[in-house]
Amino acid sequence: MAVFAYTGVNDKGRTVRGTIDADSEKSVRQLLRKQGVYVEEARALAGDAKRAGGDARANPKGKVAGARALAALGAVSSAPTFQAIFAAIKKAASSSQRHVAVATRQLATLLKAGIPLPEALSAVTEQVDHKELQAAFEIVGVKVREGISFAKALEEHPSYFEPLYVNMVAAGEMSGNLEGVLARLADFIESQVKLKGKITGAMAYPAFMAVFGSAIIGVLMVVVVPKVSAIFADFQKSLPWYTELLIAVSGFVGRWWWLLMLGAIVGFGAFLRWKRTPEGSYRWDEIVLKLPMLGELARMVAVTRFTRTLATLLSSGVQLVKAMEIVKNVLGNRVLEAVVTDATASIKEGESIAEPLKRSGRFPKLVVQMISIGERSGDLEGMLVAVSDNYDGIIDARVTLLTSMLEPMMIAAMGGTAAAVAFSILMPLMQLNEFVQ
Repeated sequence: MAVFAYTGVNDKGRTVRGTIDADSEKSVRQLLRKQGVYVEEARALAGDAKRAGGDARANPKGKVAGARALAALGAVSSAPTFQAIFAAIKKAASSSQRHVAVATRQLATLLKAGIPLPEALSAVTEQVDHKELQAAFEIVGVKVREGISFAKALEEHPSYFEPLYVNMVAAGEMSGNLEGVLARLADFIESQVKLKGKITGAMAYPAFMAVFGSAIIGVLMVVVVPKVSAIFADFQKSLPWYTELLIAVSGFVGRWWWLLMLGAIVGFGAFLRWKRTPEGSYRWDEIVLKLPMLGELARMVAVTRFTRTLATLLSSGVQLVKAMEIVKNVLGNRVLEAVVTDATASIKEGESIAEPLKRSGRFPKLVVQMISIGERSGDLEGMLVAVSDNYDGIIDARVTLLTSMLEPMMIAAMGGTAAAVAFSILMPLMQLNEFVQ
């Protein structure tokens, strides 16, 4: 037995502190939970740590309570530092909506089983594998026990719970169907993660091939060609034009490689800066939509997000105008966002959804027709889901086709460039007997 000091929150949302005799911290949590106290921190008092069997650690499962959780989420730091920037980048890289989807589904299951929201949040918090997300759920649970609404508590963590998530939860709380809304949210997030995985997976191999091929060509131009050109320099006869061109390019790259890299970095930075401006972002998205194959695929992905998100929001009880305002933020294309913004303004004036989408000419005719049918039949959510399911299948086929085309194209480009370099070097070498004469 050891004496533990604990800090927790009772059923009324009040902070309580005290001491208790227990074998381990786990026992502390179990004993106090029976008394209606949710433990935030427990530690063995001095002299009792050894008797606690090495269990006198606060939050052994990685949970961070109170100020620690806020610190883990970066809320305590007011001045930007390199450590904070690195932590933000690391969090963005490690964060995954997959963890949010799993936690949301678990919460929906617990609520459906009749478990109160505070207890369900505590149980879900202990199951979350993502450390920062676990800390966010911990804080949300404390806020809920203090009497703050679930949606309002989620709103304080936009990195993990987007406006779509918060608004759907708010609608679920108002309608009394929170568990149903959370289940739909889990389905929606999983579908979006799956869609993102398809696109990322399709582009990963071509990107790797491009980097790998560029590295090989760079080694040939900087290392191999200069050594071979030194052999040609001993002869006083002219070389073929393509060999002369190769040697000139190799010499330029070998001499000014640092300038080329600097120019590429500066150019890429200038492009990103331009793309961050409202006009630049709009123009770039407009260019993307006009690209062969890729443009149509980008349009389909945006349409799928639009229809799936709008259907999920409407079925959860979110008002149409509010749903349209949320939907425009998930499209990922400024051109289509502008169309949805105009459509929202038209809806406020009493117009249907389909008409402004049709006038824009940016949405496929089939999508507009199905939305129009859904509005007239009173089954808009069903039509939106049907459009999304249909486009999911088309995107699968297009991604497969694009991947199957990109792979041989990348191999052909790499092989063609390497063959051109080899041809430019080998042809003069094969004619060395003429140079010697």
